This record gives sequence, C-alpha cells and structure tokens, in this order.
Amino acid sequence: MGGTAGYVSAAVVDAPVREVFPGIRVRPLWTGADGAKALVLEMDPGSHWEGVDVHAPGPEEVFVVSGVFNDGDRDHPAGTFLHAPAGSWHVPQSVTGCRLFVFYPEG
Repeated sequence: MGGTAGYVSAAVVDAPVREVFPGIRVRPLWTGADGAKALVLEMDPGSHWEGVDVHAPGPEEVFVVSGVFNDGDRDHPAGTFLHAPAGSWHVPQSVTGCRLFVFYPEG
C-alpha cells in the first residue's frame, strides 16, 4: 500500500461555518483543483432551503449522516445515499434536523 503523500484531511469541528439560510449551515471540508468540493451541511429542525436547489453544472452526491433529510418529496433517514444528476433539483428540508455529507464531483 502507498503512503499518505497527497492526502488531505479536515475535521468538521475545525471547518469554518457559514449560514446559507436560517437554520442551514455549510462547513466546507475540501476543494479540489478542478473545482470538486466536499462539505458538511447541517439543517436545524424545521429548516428548509429558500427556493429550489438546482444541481448545476454537475451532479450532487449526498450521504445522510444523522437525522432525517427530506428532498421536498420524501424522507431519507440516516445511512441513506442520494445521487442527484446534473440538472436535477429539489427543495431541501428537515422536520427533525439532519447532518449531510455532500460531494460535488464537478464543482
């Protein structure tokens, strides 16, 4: 096996916090040279995205770490993986609150 050369690590507790909507916070973890991004999104109970979240220019990959995430259509409990292709959309919300790991492979 190879060593750790080139590895990057980030602790969620050390990541800067930015509130994007009331009760919804983003903690950026990593941005690649090609624009790919990894972040943690935290949603307080009863919070919702303001407007529609459109996935452009590329797809969005989501893993529900804790709580229950609702995409505007149905609930996704902790342990769920979601792939949203480029051009798809949803209205993120959570009745109970949730924490998501989000990856944008194309920025």
